[in-house]
Amino acid sequence: MLKIRLKRYGRKKQPCYRIIVINSKKRRDSRAIEEVGFYNPLTKEIRINTIKIKKRILNGAQLSNTVKNLFNKAITN
Repeated sequence: MLKIRLKRYGRKKQPCYRIIVINSKKRRDSRAIEEVGFYNPLTKEIRINTIKIKKRILNGAQLSNTVKNLFNKAITN
């Protein structure tokens, strides 16, 4: 099953996250199938490709709780 979730990168105490599509059995920082967005919690910057995410959801991918909240914020703004 595919999951759309966050992948952490950045320095210590300065996190940034990529929103990725990955197999649910893989580890957090494993190689992703596709990168569909970006989130920086320090500056509250959110960049999401909603078209790619909607296409993946229609094909059976599931969103993590955090990505679901970010996705809802991106759609409403």
